[in-house]
Amino acid sequence: MPSREDVSYFGAGPAPLPTSVLEEASKVLLNYNDMGIGIAEISHRSPEANKVLADTKHALISLLDIPEDYEILFLQGGGSGEFSAAVYHMVSIWVEKCRKRLETEIEQEVATSGQPARVGPVFQERLRKKVIEGLKLDYLVTGSWSLKASQEAARLVGAEHVNIALDARKDNDGKFGKIPAEDQWSLTPTKREDGQGPAMVYYCDNETVDGVEFPSFPASLESKSENDDRLVVADMSSNFISRKVDVRKYAVIFGGAQKNIGNTGITIIILRKSLLPPQSELASPQLLRSLGLPIGPVVLDWPTIAKNNSLYNTLPIFDVWVAGRVMQGLNNTYQAKKILGQEGISQKKSDMIYGVLDKYPNVYKVVPDKSVRSRMNICVRIHGADPEKEKEFLDGASKSNLLGLKGHRSVGGVRVSNYNAVPIPAVEKLTEYLESYARKSANT
Repeated sequence: MPSREDVSYFGAGPAPLPTSVLEEASKVLLNYNDMGIGIAEISHRSPEANKVLADTKHALISLLDIPEDYEILFLQGGGSGEFSAAVYHMVSIWVEKCRKRLETEIEQEVATSGQPARVGPVFQERLRKKVIEGLKLDYLVTGSWSLKASQEAARLVGAEHVNIALDARKDNDGKFGKIPAEDQWSLTPTKREDGQGPAMVYYCDNETVDGVEFPSFPASLESKSENDDRLVVADMSSNFISRKVDVRKYAVIFGGAQKNIGNTGITIIILRKSLLPPQSELASPQLLRSLGLPIGPVVLDWPTIAKNNSLYNTLPIFDVWVAGRVMQGLNNTYQAKKILGQEGISQKKSDMIYGVLDKYPNVYKVVPDKSVRSRMNICVRIHGADPEKEKEFLDGASKSNLLGLKGHRSVGGVRVSNYNAVPIPAVEKLTEYLESYARKSANT
């Protein structure tokens, strides 16, 4: 039976964790801080639990240089839960702004005409018309997860309110693997462009299934003025804390912990405080119901979670602790470099793997276009997607204790997940196998 040291694991999630964190975890699960009970047993409202939360927040703030005007929340439900939460929250803000603008319009009409204001059903009908005609959520669909996010939005608010500003399959023979030039995107016009602006613009920074990653923040989403009101919501589940990001460019960043940050169980949200009360008002549940719009469950309600320091319901404190230890480990390792230190390692490892794959084009075909290749999830087909050859490759890898390489069930093939906890020696072992398999194939 192989030991942990013998195995190199490249699973897409749950993903490998640093051995040092797991060793420490095995101790605190039995006895946390000499309390005589394990960390999974302490109250989530205890001083010890609150310190775990504070320490984990501090580690993330330090690592990513998160500004003071951003809030950090810990929830459950994974990235898929946040597909829904983002819609509930951002639509509610948009509707309330729309309601206030209508009130102002009516006040101006009354002042001009001298006639008494007509309220009640007339106001409601005018507001409904504005929502029907103006409410849009923009989605950049570049892979399986952004597609699912857009489908969830359509399920919640109706497909007529979902603007697929980009469907990457249209530029790639019906398959994901490219990101078209930004001048081909059909974003909802902002106020600066004589429009109302979308409630949000969603994109998935790294598509785990399809191996597509945005090289950088899209230029067309950059804020140019106060009237350029595109609020960007980014799913970073599979490339969180793997490279430097300018947090200020985003309204919301979220990600499940089970890939680069920790074990399955928590989702981390970074959002502007200006999107929370009292800076932003949300439409009342009664108003949303009257307009036929959904009201989200309280456990996904960002204002409620923020008001209760992420402890509205029972939070798995052990999972938060693991994430905190992983992030503090990166801070300790890279010191002043912070996340740039990890970014360099992530790039080095992906370059090693792609270097071998590109060396043998008759054996390996990287699925995505070179311009959008993911550093985290490297998707490849073997011998033109020959099922027998791919099985042979995976069987050989398994015998060499190279595990977790099977592609997602929806697309097949081979997928190498190059997360932070995958060490360079594991990548070296993998590249040796890739070389050996390619040379063997050339001789048969």
